[in-house]
Amino acid sequence: MKSDVMKMGVDTLPHRALLSAVGITAKDYDKPLIGVANAYSDIVPGHVHLNALTELVKQGIRDGGGMPISWGVPGVCDGLAMHVEMRLSLPSRDHIADNIEIMALSHSLDGWVGVTNCDKITPGMLMAALRLDLPAILLTGGPMMAGKMDGKKYDLISCFEAVGEVKRGNEGSDQAERLAHCACPGPGACAGLFTANTMAILTEAMGMSLSGSATPPAISERRKEIAYATGRRAVEIVESNLCPSQIMTHQAFNNAWTVDLAIGGSTNTTLHLPAIAEERGIDLDLHYLNTRSRDVPTLCHLRPSGPYFLEDLDRAGGVPALLHRLTHLLEAATTVSGQGIDHIAAQTRSGDDDVIRPLSNPYGREGGLAVLSGNLADQAVVKQSAVDPAMLTHWGPARVFYAEQDVLTAIEQGNISEGDVIVLPFQGAAGGPGMPEMLTPTSAIMGAGFRRVALITDGRFSGGTRGPCIGHVSPEAYLGGPILGVQDGDIIEIDIPNRALNVRLSQSEIEERMGRMSPPRRTLTPVLERYRTGVVLQQAHRKDLPWLG
Repeated sequence: MKSDVMKMGVDTLPHRALLSAVGITAKDYDKPLIGVANAYSDIVPGHVHLNALTELVKQGIRDGGGMPISWGVPGVCDGLAMHVEMRLSLPSRDHIADNIEIMALSHSLDGWVGVTNCDKITPGMLMAALRLDLPAILLTGGPMMAGKMDGKKYDLISCFEAVGEVKRGNEGSDQAERLAHCACPGPGACAGLFTANTMAILTEAMGMSLSGSATPPAISERRKEIAYATGRRAVEIVESNLCPSQIMTHQAFNNAWTVDLAIGGSTNTTLHLPAIAEERGIDLDLHYLNTRSRDVPTLCHLRPSGPYFLEDLDRAGGVPALLHRLTHLLEAATTVSGQGIDHIAAQTRSGDDDVIRPLSNPYGREGGLAVLSGNLADQAVVKQSAVDPAMLTHWGPARVFYAEQDVLTAIEQGNISEGDVIVLPFQGAAGGPGMPEMLTPTSAIMGAGFRRVALITDGRFSGGTRGPCIGHVSPEAYLGGPILGVQDGDIIEIDIPNRALNVRLSQSEIEERMGRMSPPRRTLTPVLERYRTGVVLQQAHRKDLPWLG
């Protein structure tokens, strides 16, 4: 065991003195030392219950014959950060991976458990798992129950969209305030298929959490049982030396894409899965999604694009039931349980043919995500399952803004018209910097009642976004992408079925405009400055842009 370096020999006698100070004594020296990376905080709804789950994980480790040690991992609540400082959220993903690398290697851990939930924490832990390649298993904290008011179900996105309704005069502020106190009734990741729950589902689909662990509500007894079982399993995978690289293979990532397409998950998976895979040198080409999407239909219609919540998916059998539907589309892969994904898929059938539809009766004949390209982007991502069929193809005049608040002001003042295409450049990883989510403007568009207004950005969207919202435009404006040259009035052409995104300009016109542009000034914290510098050094497409030096 790796931890033996601290337990044996005279040279590490001081180490044993330090271990004894925290309660690890000679009777524990033959036990594997298993870390528990705990993302608890009392500001994030998805994390407020993680201390209790961590204690159950630790008890499972002890009962399984291991010695647990735990530490804290930071986590940003994207919903709270969105109106204040959203740019630090994505950099926190890398910070989390670094945190775990530092703690696991510095303390000679034999393996570790990630107790996680929410948007960047789960991807950061998966990045660390492949980076370290020590035996590891994740426990996601589970979804929040849907809120209830006047006999109807609501979630956080209901509140974001209510803001637009109030400002438009379609809803009273007192009613909206009631909703604010009902929509999020307790612990858990927000109740729809937003980024946190999408990543929990994909973690299970890739085999890095126990079967059936993604969807049981945070407050359920099953969540507690899964926590304890995760701890016991952690000891077993250390003893058998089952490492993440044996689980998160290229085939496992392909299975994750398949599940993602079938559920219509968050577009943020196109950001996170490649970053996770890169930790082991696996290259995930986003254009693969277009090929795969033609074969994988959309089987679920969960919030925000449909009426169902995560509690409904859980009632229908959760991820195992979904895998059963997709059996013939899955590739052979093992899981942290030691079972093959095909074996798990065979065990559970759907308990509700509307929540998880059969392949013969899908919600959409294609998968939920599409990757677009053209003279405006090498690649851009849209959740096509959340787009009204009437907007799958659209052209309209560009309305260009360089700050999220300017978009909101234009909507509030009635300066956006049906048919417009809002373009929001300089929101990418380098340009933001930090690639903030655009949930506030997309919700404002929905809340204002627009049905034919699109939004295009080199930033990203929350999993709570719905409608014709095209993000992750690459190359981003700050790195010389053609979105840099778009001006008010330019005609933007969107053709999702044919995977095309273009502006009616010649290449020479785009290039000439780009030469006259400069990025907006941003106030940067030291973290954001370092993050921007790292992105520019790694990804710069045009070295001749003056701000790139």
